[in-house]
Amino acid sequence: MDIKNNKEAWQSGVSKNITFIVTKDCQLACKYCYLVGKNINERMSFETAKKAIDYILSREDEFNEESVIWDFIGGEPFLEIDLIDKICDYLKMEMYRLNHHWFNSYRFSFSTNGINYHEKKVQKFIEKNHEHLSIGITIDGTELKHDLNRVYKNSGKGSYKDVVRNIPLWIEQFPFAGTKVTISSADIPYIKESVLHLYSLGIKEVNINVVFEDIWKDGDDKLFENQLIELADEIIDKEYYKDYACSFYSEHIGKPMDIKLENQNWCGAGKMLSVDAAGNFYPCTRFAQYSLREKKAWIIGNVNDGIDKNKLRPFLTLDRLTQSPQKCIDCEVASGCAWCQGENYDAAETPTIYQRAVAICKMHKARVRANNYYWNKLFRKLELEGEREEYEKNKPNEPLKIC
Repeated sequence: MDIKNNKEAWQSGVSKNITFIVTKDCQLACKYCYLVGKNINERMSFETAKKAIDYILSREDEFNEESVIWDFIGGEPFLEIDLIDKICDYLKMEMYRLNHHWFNSYRFSFSTNGINYHEKKVQKFIEKNHEHLSIGITIDGTELKHDLNRVYKNSGKGSYKDVVRNIPLWIEQFPFAGTKVTISSADIPYIKESVLHLYSLGIKEVNINVVFEDIWKDGDDKLFENQLIELADEIIDKEYYKDYACSFYSEHIGKPMDIKLENQNWCGAGKMLSVDAAGNFYPCTRFAQYSLREKKAWIIGNVNDGIDKNKLRPFLTLDRLTQSPQKCIDCEVASGCAWCQGENYDAAETPTIYQRAVAICKMHKARVRANNYYWNKLFRKLELEGEREEYEKNKPNEPLKIC
């Protein structure tokens, strides 16, 4: 995502995130993908998208956030570039026609596997909408790490070479763009070399997180911590911290939380809105059926009847206290520990969103230990070299929180 370019121009307040699930098809079958129901049949029609847009734009008093992110996902969204182009043209035309407060305050957002990024239709769309685009290409690191998980669905062949060829073009068009890296149990040993490899490709911001699902093995947390410490040494010793960022290291994590002051929900489910090919509305993409292993889809309405606020209401009452076990509330390193509302729901013993999944607990604690090592070492170095004040003034933006 291009986080620096025009950031202040389009969003000076809270933005609404509205997601079109334009297809459930993808060229890849990534082994850690939470989309368990991908298929080639469920493709959005323009008529469905138009109904969703008309419903949303006609209710400006309900959708009153200062800015909007029109998000397009799949599967792989750029498989439906013709549809997306038509949707975006309609959005621009209608926001202008209605003199809507979002007209000069919107983004079209994409997370793509990057395989067909170079194609003529995609490039034409980018050229037409560049000033309002945020595009992230997912590349997981070195060829070895990337190809462990991000494989073609038909052949099982790794996709690294087909993605990396498009990285120079992407960076040329979006110099401040960041990639999103996912870590599962099998690829922990490759974290350090993968982050450094992404830096070598010219990617300055590496957003990276562990999966929320309960897949972690004994000893994974120690391996994880060791990789982050080794990476910290490399970033600090070679001074990558001056120009590059990695979301694993943050000055704002690993502290106790005062539940009276910091009781907000981590996840934005319910404040966001997703719509699929059938025209159903969801509080987040993770509540659509193709995202769920164990539970039924949580539909909050549709493009014909609108949003049922009774079905949405539970999400609006969520906070940290109502869904966390006592050990999470009392945890000495609670700050920065994330959760996904969809995974909470899918992993819960009953169909509830009020049972927090805690599979990443040991991984978060390992991250905090490595994070403390990183900042202690960095600040000692800066103090010794008399550069602390200069660093604080010019340090790179901390990567955005990601789910």
